[in-house]
Amino acid sequence: MLQVSERGRAMPLSPYRKLTPYADAAKQRGVQVYHLNIGQPDIETPPAAVAAVQQAHIGVLEYSPTAGRPSYRRKLAAYYQRAGIAVQPDDILVTAGGSEAILFALLCCLNPGDELIVPEPFYGAYTAFAVATGVRIVPVAATIDNGYALPPIAAFEEKIGPRTRALLVCNPNNPTGYVYTRAELQALLDLCRHHHLYLLSDEAYREFCYAGEYVSALHLPGAAEHVVLLDTISKRYSACGARIGALVTQNPALQAAAFRFAQMRVSPPGLAQLLAEAAAELPDSYFDHAKAEYQARRDRMVARLQAMPGVQCPVPGGAFYIMARLPVDNAERFAQWLLEEFQHQGHTVMISPAAGFYATPGAGHNEVRLAYVINQPAIDAAMICLAEGLRQYPGRTAAAGA
Repeated sequence: MLQVSERGRAMPLSPYRKLTPYADAAKQRGVQVYHLNIGQPDIETPPAAVAAVQQAHIGVLEYSPTAGRPSYRRKLAAYYQRAGIAVQPDDILVTAGGSEAILFALLCCLNPGDELIVPEPFYGAYTAFAVATGVRIVPVAATIDNGYALPPIAAFEEKIGPRTRALLVCNPNNPTGYVYTRAELQALLDLCRHHHLYLLSDEAYREFCYAGEYVSALHLPGAAEHVVLLDTISKRYSACGARIGALVTQNPALQAAAFRFAQMRVSPPGLAQLLAEAAAELPDSYFDHAKAEYQARRDRMVARLQAMPGVQCPVPGGAFYIMARLPVDNAERFAQWLLEEFQHQGHTVMISPAAGFYATPGAGHNEVRLAYVINQPAIDAAMICLAEGLRQYPGRTAAAGA
């Protein structure tokens, strides 16, 4: 009898897409669904970037170089340099989204069976990439009680074993919104240098820090050999569908290994590189509106959540996600119930149960991730639905910690 691979059977469903069939069914019943489950911004993609594709004169849509168009890599290097990240075009490998950058990093830095230490909760797709590459994620628990701050360095140290090869952080963090400080990142890098580990730094939300300075792992002294920066234009320019990312490292051997994996897929998306190149030329002031809008949405959603009885919700410092602990018996059952059995004046809300952002069994069972990527009136309407849903839910508990 034919069977799919063990890897295929182990591949998890996306924590932010797994309830999509229930949302689709609700829409077919005529219910309006507010999507707080996925980080799909509604901010307009820069018109100048879109125009670069629309106005391109293309006789043959040919392969680009494996590492990406030289003109784009030069402009992307200039973008990083403006942010104080002293990299050159040769340090950059253009990838098919941030996802391919993460995949290449795991393939280049770890062997099957090696261990990757990650503070949890973490971006849910990390689990899928670990399954695909045969890597074992070793979690270090952050807690909602201190806003998901970086756990003590000693907690990372005690997780290091003979198969440990790398640490992975997302800064600003998805799903928690926590922004790591320079001191925290330096402590992680010092740990990696001491134990001869890679530090993988996912910096997809660089532009969206609302309190304190943004610090890249590549800003730190001693980063060159150890740090791999993982990046994407998806959130920066509200261009998720372009599928353009980057793997950035000043380690020549690692860059050469990533290039060989990139040759396997020949080249990154051609038309999308035209869009990304035009976006890279935008002035830093481009981000002012988006950042202010996201911060206003954050403040509105946090205020509404903190006013709901029994809900625990720290204020995130960056990105555009909120982690909240709800007074429910099981967040996944509650999220499905919202889509299957509940509506309020013809509306309901889709949220992401947080268990899929943890590697520890049972963790996050009453937590959810909410993305504030819809406009402020829609956030108000969604929060009304959520509050009413919590009031009516049969599995409601006395408080979020119950």
